[in-house]
Amino acid sequence: MNLSAQQKDLLPYVNTLIGTEKMGHTYPGATAPFGSVQLSPDTDTISYELNGKYNKDVYKYCAGYRYEDKTIVGFSHTHFSGTGHSDLGDFLVMPTVGELKMNPGTAQNPDSGFRSRFSHDEEIAQAGYYSVNLKDYKIKAELTATTRTGFHQYTFPKSNNAHIILDLMSGIYNYDDKTVWTYVRVVNDSLITGYRQTNGWARTRTVYFAMSFSKPFKNYGRKDFDATQVYRGFWRKFNQNENFPEIAGKKIRMHFDFDTEEGEKIQIKFALSPVSQNNALENMQSEIQGWDFEAVKNQTQADWNKELNKIQIEASENDKTNFYTSLYHSFINPTTYMDVNGEYKGLDQEIHKADGFTHYTTFSLWDTYRALHPFFNIVQPSRNNDMVKSMMKHYEQNSLKMLPIWSHYANDNWCMSGYHSVTVVADAIIKGTFDGDANIALDACIVTANKRNYEGIGDYIDLGFIPDERNGTSVSNTLEYAYDDWAIAQAAMKLGRMDVYNEFIKRSQNWRNNFDESITMMLPKKLDGTFRKEFDINDTHGQGFIEGNSWNYSFFVPHDPENLAKAMGGKKKFTQKLNTLFTMHLPDEFFADTEDITREGIIGGYVHGNEPAHHVAYLYNWSSEPWKTQETVRHILEMQYKPTPDGLGGNDDCGQMSAWYMFSAMGFYPVAPGSDWYSLGSPLVDKASINLENGKTFTVESINQSKENVYVKKVELNGKEIKDYKLKHSDIVNGGKLVFYMSKSK
Repeated sequence: MNLSAQQKDLLPYVNTLIGTEKMGHTYPGATAPFGSVQLSPDTDTISYELNGKYNKDVYKYCAGYRYEDKTIVGFSHTHFSGTGHSDLGDFLVMPTVGELKMNPGTAQNPDSGFRSRFSHDEEIAQAGYYSVNLKDYKIKAELTATTRTGFHQYTFPKSNNAHIILDLMSGIYNYDDKTVWTYVRVVNDSLITGYRQTNGWARTRTVYFAMSFSKPFKNYGRKDFDATQVYRGFWRKFNQNENFPEIAGKKIRMHFDFDTEEGEKIQIKFALSPVSQNNALENMQSEIQGWDFEAVKNQTQADWNKELNKIQIEASENDKTNFYTSLYHSFINPTTYMDVNGEYKGLDQEIHKADGFTHYTTFSLWDTYRALHPFFNIVQPSRNNDMVKSMMKHYEQNSLKMLPIWSHYANDNWCMSGYHSVTVVADAIIKGTFDGDANIALDACIVTANKRNYEGIGDYIDLGFIPDERNGTSVSNTLEYAYDDWAIAQAAMKLGRMDVYNEFIKRSQNWRNNFDESITMMLPKKLDGTFRKEFDINDTHGQGFIEGNSWNYSFFVPHDPENLAKAMGGKKKFTQKLNTLFTMHLPDEFFADTEDITREGIIGGYVHGNEPAHHVAYLYNWSSEPWKTQETVRHILEMQYKPTPDGLGGNDDCGQMSAWYMFSAMGFYPVAPGSDWYSLGSPLVDKASINLENGKTFTVESINQSKENVYVKKVELNGKEIKDYKLKHSDIVNGGKLVFYMSKSK
């Protein structure tokens, strides 16, 4: 790997196994930065459904890989990083030798299928590269990837009975009817193409592929596992199970057979496209010429190293691992969603072409608007610009005329609450990273925010709150809408549209309508204007909140912390309320029904392992004891992030947990995206240099920083003291030096 004079080799500090155990739900496989392909091992084939009901065990496999498992069923090409729901797992490939087995078997009886045992001692997981020994077959599996193409390399033993299985049935969060249709065309003895259509989290998702082998296969065949299809037409005239070049069905597995010598390598290039088989082939031919696995791996790892060098830090070895693994996680999603020729499929299911920008998908916006997209506005402004343009295309092609809620693969899956794409758009407008027509973008935000038939927005507009009787997450929805409306107001002010500003700044105060002054907590409000009488402020289930309780959501007024503190009785009482949150004990029973919250992610009653309260530690800056922001942030950094497979206290959620870590480790955080300021905390690093896209450098330095010295005695920006605990966005992008003077005493 060739490094420039300014670059450091940061790949050793990326541990892609962090977050693969318990919560976290990350995967250790090979992907390029923001790549369409996430080529990774899957360790089981758990069904979403069990006896006609949701199978709770499937939640462990959101990313396909579970560190605790002992077997691998194969290597599939698409995965989500750190989500609490799932999809994907397309086109699983598994090399085997010996008896041909066409089902994966079970973890309890691996020999009953084509899965293989493996050991972490024989596993290598790096940015852009993955390797493991498949013990049952004595096959070494190696994976790397470019943006749109996965590259497999399998080193076989000597065998006259070697196989490569292509499983077109397998998927993550799979169930019997999830695969709508698959098609395979055997072009010649080393190239096949096809597609797969699924109905899952995304209900109309079609992925095309081209698969090329480095060596001709001697035989091939398929097995059709669909016993329910009544009409089979006149294709029955052919024996489609052996060496038949055109295969179609709902439940298909293919096999390709080889003779191999000891140590012989069989390689596979597997390209994806959202548009067509021809485009998939063009993607492959454009991105990987020839069969030099090492060259592709080295180039992908060089690409990763270039991205990682956007921030160079000085810190302890463990902190470097946490930081650069977080940086790696934050550059996986959103994912590129267009072919090398610029074509992609839109929400209207028509083919479009991106003109002058990269089109992206995988927008987990309920999570990522908080810190990931603000982080991009500093370190990846051009990409974030393209992401906002992609959201605008989503809006244009969407028959419902809404910006994305949670979108992937030409679908909106409508997961989670709020309309937080408006915050991402507003933040980009305010910080000057969006170079499109800002007024058209603001108009899209306004139309989205006024979609009356979407999850209580009509009631929210008419009443200022969502009635408890009409919506199970009425309180959190109202709070999130109010915040999004504030972000719209900020963009309107920036653009001089004061009529819009006045309307939405008024709407942003709707948080007050769910605030019960008698107990200074957020409560569900009924249609008659009274608060619900039977209510538990500790429970995360059935109390009017999504993935949280009243304790966490009562502080969800990131856009107006000063008035929230006043509403809670002033600065001293605000401090006491925050203290209670961070020191109380929340019994397990109160979050037993909420999958995304576990004991590991909780500090007192504060749930860091889920997103709604990610800004709360910084609210001490508006209290009578602002030093507690410094103390609390450092405690969270130390407790919730560790360089181990179970090192994350919750789901990474497409980079949000990681972005929180990097911001906080550098000493500042975007409490209210949609503004141009950051709130100061307590840096964990000794030094951080952000190499900005405009050629300038912003440096953070911590004087006397240590594990004990968590308190900030003084902060200086370019030699001038900061006294209001705030840093402006322009202070960062203009370059300069931020110096924290650290102390053991408050």
